[in-house]
Amino acid sequence: MKKTKRTLSGAAILGVSALLLSGCSGGAAESDSNTLKLWHFESETSAMGIAWEEAIKVFEEETGATVEFEEKSFEQIRSTASQVLNSDEAPDILEYNKGNATAGLLASQGLLTDLDESVAEYGWDDALAPSLQTTARYDEDGIMGSGPFYGVPNYGEFVEMYYNKDMFAAAGLEVPTTVAELETVMKAFTDQGITPLAESAAEYPLGQLWYQLALTKADREFVDDYQLYTGDVDWSGPELTYATETIKDWTDAGYISTDATGFKAEDAGTAFINGTYPIFFSGSWWHNRFTTEATGFEWGTFLFPEAQMSPGSAGNMWVVPEKAANKELAYEFIDITMRPEIQALIGNNGGIPVAADTADITDAKSQELIGNFNILTERDGIAFYPDWPTATFYDELNAGLQELINGTKSPAEVNKQIGGQYQSGVDDIVG
Repeated sequence: MKKTKRTLSGAAILGVSALLLSGCSGGAAESDSNTLKLWHFESETSAMGIAWEEAIKVFEEETGATVEFEEKSFEQIRSTASQVLNSDEAPDILEYNKGNATAGLLASQGLLTDLDESVAEYGWDDALAPSLQTTARYDEDGIMGSGPFYGVPNYGEFVEMYYNKDMFAAAGLEVPTTVAELETVMKAFTDQGITPLAESAAEYPLGQLWYQLALTKADREFVDDYQLYTGDVDWSGPELTYATETIKDWTDAGYISTDATGFKAEDAGTAFINGTYPIFFSGSWWHNRFTTEATGFEWGTFLFPEAQMSPGSAGNMWVVPEKAANKELAYEFIDITMRPEIQALIGNNGGIPVAADTADITDAKSQELIGNFNILTERDGIAFYPDWPTATFYDELNAGLQELINGTKSPAEVNKQIGGQYQSGVDDIVG
């Protein structure tokens, strides 16, 4: 665990020294009230890590306060949040995962601060598209999409197509603009003995592709029913039937390898980096890694053809524990991370800012990434992730898709299986 504590400004040091010299017993309390205790799990070389390090410097310069920063792992925060946030050891601000099973659960337990007044005061909602606000707001049952703000995201994420430009050029292929053209592209590669899609069924990429296929037939009502429990989900309807049948068809055609049943996300991503596969459908979190590691060929990105929506969401968000000692300092820090200059650091280092001035983004690949994200947010096209509705659905969906591409179950059987698991999980949540 990395832990750093920065020094107080000169004015703060004089204040503390005066208290000590006068023998005032309030010296420690005064010091504590001028310290922001912050936790997050971003690496120092990530886009967010770089931007937030600068935000810490700006915060300390402008406020005269000290930031006591502890780098925690995602798993450390996830597994201990309920206990720590319900104790006197709670930080003043921390990065936390969005969703019903995470931030929603803590909000429903009264462990997070209602941020509505601060959101209105600072105008943070003006920087967030409606679909980005969904994961920041939770009702009394911890279900996202309505109720008070319990978090503020300052970056976004989404899923798109990465493609090997050199392999496309060698095969005389263009970026497809329809699903039919995409299938033509993939067939051209299989005709050359090349499996076109880098995939993993043991972890998330294949589930995201499955959901994306459903989204090509879906509208916002379907997404709200699926994600927010606003209506029943028809697992034999056109959206999910098309998704599951298409995964099966693409496997039979050789576009997806049956070996993907044993591949993890890292396997699929590194196979794309190595130039083994020409296409990889996955998240924007791979972008900066491809920039630094996929150096043996030219690559680019495009949104999934004929889809108005794509998997994605606002990023993980700043939350303020209800037991935080210095909430006002936390709000000031959040506001600094939303400034254009901090947002530009996210954008120019491979991340997706939610409030950047596009003129400040100078890297060409980052411009393309952010441009695709902006297209989605402008048309209300952020549709969240397929496993979000229940705490167990990630594993259940992966298992079902493994059986699908193994050929041990038909598309109809898979949809019946995972549909039943989905509904059981939702019933446990909403009763």
